[in-house]
Amino acid sequence: MATDPQFAATPSVGAAQISVANTFRDGTGTIVTVATGPSAAGSSPGGARFEEIVITATGTTTAGMVRLFINDGANTRLWREVPVSAITASATVAPFTATIRNDTRPDLPLLVLPPGWSLRASTEKTETFNVIAFGGAF
Repeated sequence: MATDPQFAATPSVGAAQISVANTFRDGTGTIVTVATGPSAAGSSPGGARFEEIVITATGTTTAGMVRLFINDGANTRLWREVPVSAITASATVAPFTATIRNDTRPDLPLLVLPPGWSLRASTEKTETFNVIAFGGAF
């Protein structure tokens, strides 16, 4: 076990756009990769930590869900569901946006991905969302 804390060495941003309806919670159907833990380099264990994930609709939304999954290279598992509210976006009304942080433990990252693991996303309805994960590689 390490005796010194390890900090992110390189900023890492993962981004994807989701728009195909997928009602499944079991990791099947259309799921898009948002971010992947980088490969280990040299003697470093590699990986990535993410502090914040922002989900933003590109237009009008109806009540539904955006689902976030973790994939270990072989298996895809549901990690979180983010409820989407009905919003009619316009020139004076902003579209749906959700920000996910580790609010209960701000001293800890929201998500750590080992090398080869990935964060993936899907939307329950045929509506378009940008999913952006902010963090760093170590």
